[in-house]
Amino acid sequence: MGRWSVACSLLSLLAVSSLSAAEPSKSALETDAEGWVDVMPPADLKGWSRVPVPPTDPLGKEQWHLDETGKMLVCEGDGGHDMLLCDREFGDAIYHFEFRYTKVEGKTGYNSGVYVRNNKDGSIWHQAQFGDANGGYLFGETLTADGSKKFFTTKDDVKENGRVKPAGEWNTLEITARGNTLTLWVNGAVTCEVKNCGNPKGLLGVEGEGYRIEFRNLKVKELR
Repeated sequence: MGRWSVACSLLSLLAVSSLSAAEPSKSALETDAEGWVDVMPPADLKGWSRVPVPPTDPLGKEQWHLDETGKMLVCEGDGGHDMLLCDREFGDAIYHFEFRYTKVEGKTGYNSGVYVRNNKDGSIWHQAQFGDANGGYLFGETLTADGSKKFFTTKDDVKENGRVKPAGEWNTLEITARGNTLTLWVNGAVTCEVKNCGNPKGLLGVEGEGYRIEFRNLKVKELR
């Protein structure tokens, strides 16, 4: 191997080492705490609406409430598959969510997510998916230029289990929506990006899908 080849190999090794040793990035909330709006619901959940998934299904029993401190939104996971949507619309913004599953010994298949730019009946939806140390990708049904719906997913693009922590541990997730681009950041790094979001504004939400889960610090920072 010539000197040039050796040098290139060493540079490549250094680049890989540097990349793998890079420090995780801070969340947008940690980086700049100014300009955020707290969107945690009140005790009576006024300003939030339950929508079945899919929208044509009936709603199950009530399963959402605030805990006794008023600082955590809890889904008991016993009321079927639904989304709880904030009635306020947002466009370009950073959406901050923190969540953890209640770990149950022997239970598997933890499944939930959060939403941005949804329409009111839930037929247009853009979801960040997460499970038990897996997920961390974006998928959904968005609008196309002719007004029809189109399914999208970044599942096959995401590595490292999407950086999602195991059930029982707190996770921090942020979705940045700017123009037609959605960028997902999970626990210290961007995991994926979608560039064909056809809904310029909509509702944020959280998902219940058969597992007890807690959410806290639900915040939005609008981008100007």
